[in-house]
Amino acid sequence: MPSIAYFEGKFVPIAEAKVSIMTHAFNYGTGVFEGIRAYWNADQEQLYAVRLRDHYRRLLQSTKVLRMQFDLDAEQMSALTVELLRREGYREDTYIRPLAYKANEIIGVRLHNLRDEFAIFAVPFGKYIEQQEGAKVCISSWRRNDDNAIPPRGKITGSYVNSALIKSEALLNGYDEAMVLNADGHLSEGSAENLFIVRGGKLITPPVSANILEGITRQLIINLAKDELGVETVERQIDRTEVYIADEAFFCGTGVEVTPIGSVDQIPLGTGVVGPITRRIRELYFRIVRGDEPRYMDLLTPIYQK
Repeated sequence: MPSIAYFEGKFVPIAEAKVSIMTHAFNYGTGVFEGIRAYWNADQEQLYAVRLRDHYRRLLQSTKVLRMQFDLDAEQMSALTVELLRREGYREDTYIRPLAYKANEIIGVRLHNLRDEFAIFAVPFGKYIEQQEGAKVCISSWRRNDDNAIPPRGKITGSYVNSALIKSEALLNGYDEAMVLNADGHLSEGSAENLFIVRGGKLITPPVSANILEGITRQLIINLAKDELGVETVERQIDRTEVYIADEAFFCGTGVEVTPIGSVDQIPLGTGVVGPITRRIRELYFRIVRGDEPRYMDLLTPIYQK
């Protein structure tokens, strides 16, 4: 369990990092968040935070959607995160949760003329989906939020009720995860992760206009596939049934990492085992995030001073 949080401008014991039942964000979902991973490398005795500044740049983009303003920039938020992790002293894989939220203790739904606060905590964290060799996935009966309703490109706390409905439906029906369609009936993403399929040696992924989160891991996968594997990525709409005939498919994201999909709606994909492109991408991804690929060390922030 965490022992420390950054809360209302200072580091405090986690038990003191509390908000009132009247807090605006608690009542109306008026907050945004990020998910950041840090990986422990036992050989190097170092904890590496992955793409720390990129995550905070995206957090600040999300705050614009909710009309928030902060004096802190991405560099300062990153520095606070490094200090928090050093104080915690974790020597294991860790998940970092920054939050920006409307902090007034009032009744009344709006976004303007409210106080904005920023907080961070971090917890030890393992696998998001336990099934790592071929997740059982369904197509959800729920639809993804639309950009003109609650924009999915912002990590808005209230919008994750949509993700919770999708995830619980999948788990309660015996699946590991779900894919979700957008309003026009095309594949969007998972409950809280981006999606790739493989057909004819190419990666295919829904475009950012398909009501997806503009994933940081998603973009890294696109770059790695091209630069390291010579595999092209096509960003286009994907029909529901196209995933049934895919050669391979996988989820990606900070939480889910790179998770192969074994079946969709009980239809096995490809040969029913982790495909060659997915396997190579996953192996490379984990070498990078754990600090075992010297060419990609610029993506990582070492936490402990040597």
